[in-house]
Amino acid sequence: MPSESQIRFGTDGVRGLANDSLTAEVALAIGKAAVLVLDARLVVIGRDTRRSGHMIEAAVSAGVCAEGANVQLLGVVPTPAVAAASVDAIGIMISASHNPFADNGIKIFAEGGAKLTDAQQQEIESVATDLLHSGTNPGPTGLDLGIVRGLDTTSGTEVSDVLVKGYKSSLVNSIEGRSLAGMRVVVDCANGSNHSIAPSVLGDLHAMVDPIGIEPDGININDGCGSTSPAALATRVLETGADLGIAFDGDADRLIAVDHLGDIVDGDQIIAICAKDLADRGQLNDRTVVVTVMSNLGFIKAMEAADIKVIQTGVGDRYVLEVLNKGGYSLGGEQSGHIIFRGSSTTGDGLLAAIQLLDVVNRSGRTLRECAQDSMTKLPQVLRNVTVKDPSAAVDILESAIKRAETDLGSSGRVLVRASGTEPKVRLMVEAPDEDDAIRIVDELQAELLARHTA
Repeated sequence: MPSESQIRFGTDGVRGLANDSLTAEVALAIGKAAVLVLDARLVVIGRDTRRSGHMIEAAVSAGVCAEGANVQLLGVVPTPAVAAASVDAIGIMISASHNPFADNGIKIFAEGGAKLTDAQQQEIESVATDLLHSGTNPGPTGLDLGIVRGLDTTSGTEVSDVLVKGYKSSLVNSIEGRSLAGMRVVVDCANGSNHSIAPSVLGDLHAMVDPIGIEPDGININDGCGSTSPAALATRVLETGADLGIAFDGDADRLIAVDHLGDIVDGDQIIAICAKDLADRGQLNDRTVVVTVMSNLGFIKAMEAADIKVIQTGVGDRYVLEVLNKGGYSLGGEQSGHIIFRGSSTTGDGLLAAIQLLDVVNRSGRTLRECAQDSMTKLPQVLRNVTVKDPSAAVDILESAIKRAETDLGSSGRVLVRASGTEPKVRLMVEAPDEDDAIRIVDELQAELLARHTA
């Protein structure tokens, strides 16, 4: 990493090409900084199935121990399992989520499984960058060094197994003794961190599970499978006549569903289904749901019709969670499938959301398709990612074009243009009553962006 470079957190942690922008040296510095800034004595670390996971895990662990804190390795687990295990510790998840296998990332949870505040992130960025470039940081020695634990040598019990079993039990108990008996479910685990836990938990709830994407080899995570590539899931549902399908991303903090006809049911629809069910049962606090500015306008209108208040935040489940915690609300999430049931988890949890969705569908006696159609009517929405060198500058370039598009649409549609927090891209989103109009406006925005933006 060049000496002038700065370690930066994106929308969800540090992410980059493993051994390029995300080197072992960077991971070492982040491990040290996390301990120093958060005053940690114990750090639980999980990872997904990427080839580079062991390397990053070892480097982060070394950084933690070098500052006198101990490490408890969890192995391959979903991100929400790390958050759940961070009761009296900070948590670190090594994953690049839905990115290709060559990328990796580092997510950090404060004690109690909470997302970091902006101030905590900025301080860790600053301290880690200083450590990376200084090359020296006299730390503890001798008995004051931390150690890495995978095995409790006193009892002979795998501590990681105990922690993961606790997470799995919380999932099973989240539907209050009900079961999913009789439901035929295809589950695509993306060859990622949920490849063993998801089939096991759904089986414990007596669902008939047909798992796919459960043979990770270090390089096939998210490769033609999982929530970003649901075609394989839809095909399997149609081939087997399953009731529905569920797909997770690489670190299993989000999900996408497909109905029995293979059509996608996205995060907006899943939130809408669950919000209405919770409201009907008097369990939706203040009849309020929290989503991001990316949520479909049809979702907003459906919630208004159901007398459910909608609060919108910036993109990122950490912002949703911040509002949920501040207001004491029950449910929130993103169209992409990050869904937070605040009473059961401190972060987005794909498997928890899947269990809640399956429970609603099972109790309703209807198909997922019928539940989704009744929950909301989606407005045509066109999303496009445009690769640029300077995303923030590119967004500024489009200011006048955005105003023209908004005038064109009036109150019947919506335009959203934002810089990606994880990639060098500008994300263009247009909603309109007619899909052709939405496509036309996105085309115009993209053309103006590419014509005026200089690399």
